[in-house]
Amino acid sequence: MIVPFHPVPEDVDRIMLVMTEAFDPQFGEAWNRRQVEDALRIGNCHYLLSEVEGDCSGFALSRHAFDEEELLLFAVRPKYRLRGIGRDLLGSFIESASRRKVNRVFLEMRKGNPASRLYESSGFTIVGQRRDYYRMFTGERIDAVTYAREIRGDF
Repeated sequence: MIVPFHPVPEDVDRIMLVMTEAFDPQFGEAWNRRQVEDALRIGNCHYLLSEVEGDCSGFALSRHAFDEEELLLFAVRPKYRLRGIGRDLLGSFIESASRRKVNRVFLEMRKGNPASRLYESSGFTIVGQRRDYYRMFTGERIDAVTYAREIRGDF
């Protein structure tokens, strides 16, 4: 089940649990608690939470600006992957953005992220790249890839 949620301290705990399990620390992509709490205070950020039998399985965090929405964070806990939860969560994100009169959604992620298969199969296309944007803890640099999808009239 995917539900929009209203930020309360327990939800931050759930988000942090998912983020800790879902993001590989070698890439440094996970946000810290303060970053999540600050985002929850911003009026133009929107959130979705997925649950399996009451257990938090994933979340999406986005920021709305004019007729666009940026998917800032998207994660599914490893034990819930390959069950269609990510696809359902992404679909719910796109549908909720469409209800806010968004024409285009976009996201940025590191090149080589396995989630690219989900985004590409959901109609996202590469629209840009930033060379050496991410720095791993080893010092290695990785490009960032920007994906976008037009959603005008999809829902």
